[in-house]
Amino acid sequence: MMPKRARDGESTAGLLEYLFGPGDRDEHVDPHLVAAWDPDLPCPARDPARMKLADLALLLDAPVEALRGPRPAEHVWHVSVRNAPGDQVLSDAQWAEVAAEMVAVAGVAPRGDEQGCRWVAVRHAPDHIHIMATLARQDGRHPRLRGDIPAMHNAARRFETAWGLEAMSPLDGTARRRPATGEAEKAARRGLAETARESLQRTVRERAALARDDTDFLHRLRDAGLRVRERHDGNGALVGYAVALPGDRADAGRRPVWFSGRTLAYDLSLPRVRERFEPAVSPQDLTRAQDRIRRAATLLARAGQREGAGDVAALGDLLTVTAAFSPAAVREKVRQAAAAFEQASRTPGARSLEGAARAGFRASVRALERAPRAARGGGAPAVLTLLTALVEAVEAAAAWHRAQEYRAQAKAASQAAALLREAAALTGAPARTTSRTTSRTATRTVRVTPAPGRGPAPSPPVTGVSPRPPREPGPGQGPGAPRSR
Repeated sequence: MMPKRARDGESTAGLLEYLFGPGDRDEHVDPHLVAAWDPDLPCPARDPARMKLADLALLLDAPVEALRGPRPAEHVWHVSVRNAPGDQVLSDAQWAEVAAEMVAVAGVAPRGDEQGCRWVAVRHAPDHIHIMATLARQDGRHPRLRGDIPAMHNAARRFETAWGLEAMSPLDGTARRRPATGEAEKAARRGLAETARESLQRTVRERAALARDDTDFLHRLRDAGLRVRERHDGNGALVGYAVALPGDRADAGRRPVWFSGRTLAYDLSLPRVRERFEPAVSPQDLTRAQDRIRRAATLLARAGQREGAGDVAALGDLLTVTAAFSPAAVREKVRQAAAAFEQASRTPGARSLEGAARAGFRASVRALERAPRAARGGGAPAVLTLLTALVEAVEAAAAWHRAQEYRAQAKAASQAAALLREAAALTGAPARTTSRTTSRTATRTVRVTPAPGRGPAPSPPVTGVSPRPPREPGPGQGPGAPRSR
């Protein structure tokens, strides 16, 4: 559940006309009131004989006209609250509860305060509502809204937990950055299956998981067909980067749409990408990767609160790379699992990347990248064994998150494990069930001790540009030299 505050406005009537109207592209369906400061307020859409939009605007603006001090130039407060696409459809009564809580915690209309600001909540789509209020209390005073955004996000997280909704709040730095409404509409107009942000997120994450240093990372991005812009400090050192999809332009086609790494995802900033860099290891086959995954899963089960953060981050990279190198029959399902696990790869608060399992997961990444093609797609039994090992590791991650009371991350890991089991079923080999066993070919149920104090070939480039063979950087082509395409 994502609360998003728009800029304050100056026209109450204008916003009401938009909320109760057909929308810019007739996307508003059955617009109606779900809640208001007065529970008996008639709905202008369903009872126009008793309440017209103009009358509702006058009622909302009345406290503004009666302010004891100067009237604010922009007095219209506007927030949208949206659920994730896969969430259950909430009833009007549930959305009314959400709206009342949001205006209460924001300071617009605290519970029990009959002199709070006047507000209404309008629903014109199954997955979201709009809340608007006029910034004037009914006792003639100005409201105090300091800290309204964090307060609403905390309220959203409580609803997510209570109703089993997907965690979307960015407060702990782990929720996925969702495409803006305009980005989704742009992709739909162009007939694209995903937005530029989503395509870039996946491509950059795959290349970051494989990169060995700055130069290698930037080469991999360009080889994937992305436009890359580097940012350097006064000494020429690389301090940031941005990427764009060829053909994705703004301002009537005059400029590319750039996304910095941190804009794409919290863990794709340059410092966080550099945390992944490991020295190259000698080629390893698929069996060695499976063994390392299992050993790392056992270590993760024993990790404490701080140590496990690096382990789950490395496991997220491993899933991303596994999806890129998986046989075509299971690749899409493994990609879905990697996307589901993304939030579980990030942990809130203090963290350390020195977890004991991290080295095993990172070595498995190298093994998969360098394994012979026959090993990558070596028949159903080989693929099934790898997926079974990954299920074991992801279940260990889910158990670790539960032990740390990271509910959103535990849910994400559990979803990823379910998708990996579905991928295993697609191999056509007999499915294995989770059991307590010491067999190396069956998944193991892991037990996590809570921390003290706590309860085929790589996927094709996104633009169809053929990768060029790796090359050594020439003079002036190191990470300190500016490059752009």
